[in-house]
Amino acid sequence: MSAASGDVGGDASRERILGRIRRALADVPRYERPRDHPVVRDYLRAHGERTPAESVDLLAENLADYRAVVHRTDTAGLPPLLGRLLASRGARRVVVPTGLPGGWLAEARVDLVTDSVALTPRELDGADSVVTGCALAIAETGTVVLDSGPDQGRRRISLVPDHHLCVVRIADQIVDSVPQALERLAPGRPLTWISGPSATSDIELDRVEGVHGPRNLEVILVDGDPRSM
Repeated sequence: MSAASGDVGGDASRERILGRIRRALADVPRYERPRDHPVVRDYLRAHGERTPAESVDLLAENLADYRAVVHRTDTAGLPPLLGRLLASRGARRVVVPTGLPGGWLAEARVDLVTDSVALTPRELDGADSVVTGCALAIAETGTVVLDSGPDQGRRRISLVPDHHLCVVRIADQIVDSVPQALERLAPGRPLTWISGPSATSDIELDRVEGVHGPRNLEVILVDGDPRSM
């Protein structure tokens, strides 16, 4: 099939799908909006009740179950910990978002590469690690969510380098469940949901890591507020 004929086929498929949608909506008045029919949300918002400390422990347990490496520290201990973790991997070039607090990597002996539109995929692929913050983390699923905030950067910097160090504030960034997370996340932002290192399986269920993102994920749970560093 030629490129031209492939494009025609794609257009035809798209029109068939849009046609089905139009027919399904044919009896909906033009003035009607989705908010006119509230969705009943009578499901559990969280599975059980936990203290904040129990939520932190559950998050750490589920992150580890997904093969992420979990560390805990306080604000003062964050810079030396990040320095040690990067040194232990022999990291030389480290990608950081534009809004990452400068003090976080004050003790890291690395070359910092600040994300920008000029940064090419090849340059990203040549980086040893990336360090980011997050939007929040979900205890019940062991998931870290990024929303491209200033300390997280664009989605691609957390997908291309092979090693991702992600900082989570214990005090205000950990929720119990997905419904609680959705209440706090802005739906218009580009959300990246990370549950452990990138992994997939082939037809024989052989696990392969690093296909869709970093093979190595380390999450640092910080007691305190490191944003002022």
